[in-house]
Amino acid sequence: MANAERCSHACSHSHSVFAKHPTLIGARSSALTHVDDHHFLLKSVLPTMASLPIPLVPPTISTEAPPATEEERQPLVEQEGVPDTLTDPASVQGMGMKDFYDRPEGREGDTIALTAAAVSAGVFFVTTWVMALASPSSYGLFTWHPLMQSLAISLFTYGILTLQPTAQPKTKAAGLVRHQLAMIALGLPIVLFGTSAIYYNKIRNDREHFTTWHGTFGGIVVALSVFQVLLGGGSVWFNGRAFGGNPKAKQVWKYHRASGYIIYPLYLFTAYLGGAYSHWSGEHSVLVVRFLAFTIAPAVLLLAVFSRVRLSKMKFF
Repeated sequence: MANAERCSHACSHSHSVFAKHPTLIGARSSALTHVDDHHFLLKSVLPTMASLPIPLVPPTISTEAPPATEEERQPLVEQEGVPDTLTDPASVQGMGMKDFYDRPEGREGDTIALTAAAVSAGVFFVTTWVMALASPSSYGLFTWHPLMQSLAISLFTYGILTLQPTAQPKTKAAGLVRHQLAMIALGLPIVLFGTSAIYYNKIRNDREHFTTWHGTFGGIVVALSVFQVLLGGGSVWFNGRAFGGNPKAKQVWKYHRASGYIIYPLYLFTAYLGGAYSHWSGEHSVLVVRFLAFTIAPAVLLLAVFSRVRLSKMKFF
């Protein structure tokens, strides 16, 4: 009886509280609604989701690359036919040779032209030296002239050929180094020495200067060579500071390159005149030798060098 009375008293008390505070009635009904929603989720929605074929744990994604195929294992550059020195970084560092073999810069026919140039230059050089050294009794100051001039022309030829095909930054820089060594460090001093030898020899023998076309063209081409070195060196040394720096110096370099292709044929023409028609040449060789060494060889050499010219490197407009 006591418990019943307590329950009755609590219920009546709660009814009186809700009667005094009507907002509590709305809160009570809202709470009951939330409870019913939870019961609905537990009884209907969750069993349905559990029946779906969705894994509770996401699959592991592998980050490892698939094994390489046989084609992918092949090297990008074949090593057959490449000199062994290329495998030693110290032996090619700074000379651009690795880039040259990785990405060949030659055009079709360049190799043939290079071979023709090397053979013709060799014929010209060897013939001249054999003629000059064949008669020990004729050794004198004059002998230095054909020896040095033929050596200088051979060096000038190498200096041109080694720079012609370069197109990549490293091979350009390396080719320029070889070019300057052949042209400036060796070629120009040698040709000046050979010119001085013949000039002083004429003074000593009291002979007039520049009385033949060979001597006239020789004096002109040597003077142009000095100007050519100053033009080319000024356009690249100290970032072309002598010509106002880049890009002005680069424009000067184009004219240096173009003028070189004018001076070089003049050297070959001068050698042709001296080798084919001079009194000295007639005394030290037969006609067929002179024809091959001083007519055919310079002509082939000129065609070979000019066939390798890159006109794209001399765009003036």
